Amino acid sequence: MRAVTTLSVVVLASAGIGHAVVTSLDADIARVDAFKDMKNRPQAGHGMNVLLVGTDGREKISQDERRKYRLGGTPCHCTDTMMIVHISEDRERASVVSLPRDSYAVTPTHVDRTTGRRHEGHPIKLNAAYAEGGAPLTVRTVENMTRVKIDHYLEVDFTSFMKTVDVVGGVQICTAAPLSDSYTGLNLPAGRHTLEGGQALQYVRSRHVDGASDLGRMKRQQRFMAALVERVMSSGILLNPMKFRDVTRAVLGSVRADKGFGTAEMLALGRAMRNFSPSSSEFTTVPIGQLGYAVEGVGSTLKWDPVKAERIFHALRADQPLSVRRPRGEARVVPVAPQQISVQVENGTPTPGLGRRVDAALVSTGFRTTGAPVNSATPDVKRTVVVYDPRWDRSAKSLAAALPGSELRAVPGLGATLKVIAGTDFERVRKVRAEDPGQGESGVVVRGDEVACS
Repeated sequence: MRAVTTLSVVVLASAGIGHAVVTSLDADIARVDAFKDMKNRPQAGHGMNVLLVGTDGREKISQDERRKYRLGGTPCHCTDTMMIVHISEDRERASVVSLPRDSYAVTPTHVDRTTGRRHEGHPIKLNAAYAEGGAPLTVRTVENMTRVKIDHYLEVDFTSFMKTVDVVGGVQICTAAPLSDSYTGLNLPAGRHTLEGGQALQYVRSRHVDGASDLGRMKRQQRFMAALVERVMSSGILLNPMKFRDVTRAVLGSVRADKGFGTAEMLALGRAMRNFSPSSSEFTTVPIGQLGYAVEGVGSTLKWDPVKAERIFHALRADQPLSVRRPRGEARVVPVAPQQISVQVENGTPTPGLGRRVDAALVSTGFRTTGAPVNSATPDVKRTVVVYDPRWDRSAKSLAAALPGSELRAVPGLGATLKVIAGTDFERVRKVRAEDPGQGESGVVVRGDEVACS
């Protein structure tokens, strides 16, 4: 997913970075007239809408890397990935909507950029608009389909993606099951991984790790996007002007942007988003109404669900969240199912019966407790503690998510059974659930902190 890196441009242009540093980088951006001769465009809404596209350009990648990461095919000069990123007017939320590349689309009247011939509107797969009419036709086609006015256009290729991931020190992702794709060469066992540029490219390009094809791939791209934001925000890059410069140069060295997206916009947006985090973002894919919609001369396409898709695009136009915030009682998504986690409960307070109450609450939420809570050797615990063996860190974080405000404490050699020491702060056990196994479900909205490693 090449387009994901451009979000880091927005996030990185944050307060504390000198204007001169960013100004010196502005000249590195290749410009594209994405809004050339456009008329009858949708009405502008509130907030900012950025069309992020990732192309399959690979001209600057070495032959060794092409062989290693299975990039030897002929590029189609089309958009391999496409997303609308909406930044809310108050700069407190980013809504990311993935547009499947095989979506059924109808182009507006346009001039073919290769032949110079005028074409009337005709059916295509959405990603073919770029090959036929470049950035302007891509923008016009997306605007016609969504009635969302695009404010900025950003285009990234394979090279920029790999360089950016490398310069931030890799991005951590977690997989609940092994991922293997013979087409891209991806081969990841279940667990936590820090992916460098080439391997990250394999991860976001893979379409053959499950039966969900492009829809499953977009879900993994969203997971990676959230993880990249988390990496950038937690690594200290924003506080280090030199590191900031290196990362931004890696992005801008092969990015193309519309003429209106420059230094001033980067700085203003970055300052407004200085407290941005994965929980500030939400992700979804356009709801699909019909898979395998056959179109003569085009092939098998994906047809959007007109009613559900309109709800998504209406939210973007109205500067509203894509979904209602999760109710207090709704289960939170965690990486490991509670049914797979073994827990021993201890009462760390003088309150009689607290251990039994915590044990029962965990059982009702699905955790496998020993059923025999004991009193802790430390009877004055103020904050509930989850004690765990580092080898079971993902299980520990899943358990901690069920205990709001709890503290994680690693103890090597503890083993597979986690320990909960209930403190005086204990109030409740929050419902949690493992991520749904269905990789290809479209239209489901998740927050960034739900798809990043937790």
